[in-house]
Amino acid sequence: MNHKAHNESKGLWLGLIGVAIFAMTLPMTRLAVGASGDPQLPPLFVTAGRAALAGVLSLLLLLLLRAERPRANHVLALGVCAAGTVLGFPLFLGLALRDVDAMHAAVVTGVLPLGTALAAALYFRQRPSPAFWGCAVLGCALVLGFAAHKGQGGLSAADGLLMLAVACASVGYVAGARLAAQMSAQRVICWVLVLCLPISLPATLLTWPAQPARASAWIGLGYVSLFSMWLGFFAWYRGLALGGAVRVSQVQLVQPFLALLFAVPVLGEVLELDTVVFSLAVIGTVFLGKKMPVDVAPRASAAGGGSS
Repeated sequence: MNHKAHNESKGLWLGLIGVAIFAMTLPMTRLAVGASGDPQLPPLFVTAGRAALAGVLSLLLLLLLRAERPRANHVLALGVCAAGTVLGFPLFLGLALRDVDAMHAAVVTGVLPLGTALAAALYFRQRPSPAFWGCAVLGCALVLGFAAHKGQGGLSAADGLLMLAVACASVGYVAGARLAAQMSAQRVICWVLVLCLPISLPATLLTWPAQPARASAWIGLGYVSLFSMWLGFFAWYRGLALGGAVRVSQVQLVQPFLALLFAVPVLGEVLELDTVVFSLAVIGTVFLGKKMPVDVAPRASAAGGGSS
């Protein structure tokens, strides 16, 4: 029991580190692509470029470590993870951030923890207690309430793109967590990115911007390539494997509010008191959820799923 509690605690801390890194993705992506009235780097180029740069770094690391190649039964999960986290999420996010600011995107993508928990529960056949789900739903309700409070009259096409990004990330995270239970977190994201190189490298060259962009846009691309697309997953997948995907995914509830905080110095957006109030309320649900039981079905344990 003590060993299990230690793994859960370590998994939550690693998950929090990953979330803090990912929280900068929204303002940095907005910095990279610019607004529709002041476009910078094309969203397709940002999607391909971040995957290509991280993929080259991954290839060098795998060669340096002489890492074992994935087994045949890993290929499907690697493909699902790549489709969700390397292609789908950054593409839909980049397209949406042309039309909405980082704070708007942060509150809409705040439903990601519930999407990840739902995907994990179905895939790993986990059985969260009703109280656990109550905390998850409460946290997401607070996020959606914040979105309604700050919204400007209904959902837009950009909101639909953001929800597609959430769906892609949820499925991709769970596939990565499944792999992280069988190989190291570093190998998971590295092999995912290396397998994408035959697509990401040519796509980067084909979508190379014809117009010059500000230095800040290239800095944004550099961050999402090195940290969001690569190093952040080292901590995130390891955290999901140690603490259980359903439980650790709830740490994502604080991600939209960290993104709001980061948007202040990066983009000059204004942080208001009601944002702080909602943030504290959501963080409270995370700690409550940590105390709620999560049971694992026997089949999930036998399959080697990331369980808590």
